Amino acid sequence: MTLAVRVPEELSARLPAEQRGPGLDRDAVRLLVSRGTAVSHHSFGELPTLLRAGDLLVVNTSPTLAAAVDGWIGHARVVVHFSTRGDDGRWAVELRDPDGRGTTRARAGGPAGTEVRLPGGGRLLLEEAVSERLWWARVCGGEIPGLLREHGRPIRYSYTKRDQPLSVYQTVFALPSPDGSGSAEMPSAARPFTTRLVAELVSRGVQFAPVTLHTGVASAEAHEPPYPERFSVPEASARLINAVRAGDGRVVAVGTTAVRAVESAAGADGIVRAREGWTDLVVTPERGVRVVDGLLTGLHEPEASHLLMLEAVAGRAARTRTLTLSIAQATASETAMRTM
Repeated sequence: MTLAVRVPEELSARLPAEQRGPGLDRDAVRLLVSRGTAVSHHSFGELPTLLRAGDLLVVNTSPTLAAAVDGWIGHARVVVHFSTRGDDGRWAVELRDPDGRGTTRARAGGPAGTEVRLPGGGRLLLEEAVSERLWWARVCGGEIPGLLREHGRPIRYSYTKRDQPLSVYQTVFALPSPDGSGSAEMPSAARPFTTRLVAELVSRGVQFAPVTLHTGVASAEAHEPPYPERFSVPEASARLINAVRAGDGRVVAVGTTAVRAVESAAGADGIVRAREGWTDLVVTPERGVRVVDGLLTGLHEPEASHLLMLEAVAGRAARTRTLTLSIAQATASETAMRTM
């Protein structure tokens, strides 16, 4: 018998940390540190004291898109989540039904040929299935980046209290993409970083290696493994990662997206090489990790596929180079974060 376990609703992030009280900033969340089986509790602002000079944080520079747009199929209103931009100009999209509370619920996708009317006179035509809920679609009568800028809003989750501006969903590491690509959902592990905290880390000798992975729409309902996503590991970051690994520093990925990007650029010899394109890598305990020594991540539900990656990292706890950092960032009073 399989027992389904869910995170209690009261532990969900209904409001961003900085909106929960006067004087709070994004780093006003709790930090659980796991070194093998030993754990300790901290605030996120203590991160500089938990790392050491020569350590390296790999960060995702993908910007978050205003990826949710209203549309209509006949007279029925739907919400289109623009997930991933394809090389041929099409987008992988998910259609959702409004739930009357400002959020959405799952909707059966397709069939091929379904037409969705968009704001501004554009049309979205579903062409072929990516998965049970995602479809490759082509837009007629407009460009997606402009549509998202004018009519889009951030994807909102059912546990949140209200809509938030797009700026709330951007991390301090986000950089604009020349072709308008970005992440449908925020690379959220980096959200607690502030410019002040980054400056303190740099002053203590902690280094940063930027990579990019544009994350698509996750499935909270089905906990699907990630599908192929676009990524880039630049030459300068690859060299920095290799240099740190050759010395005494530790490579700590900020988020599962950073792990997926850097591990996709690593060869069987553990050397990271500059690379860009699409990755279908799913990091599991069987595959293991070749580069990453630690993972700084957010709260995941027990059934989430991300836990396989957590296990792949935390399973190396017997090795002296392993450090697993887990951010329990659901609420300011958060106390639980699962690591293997």
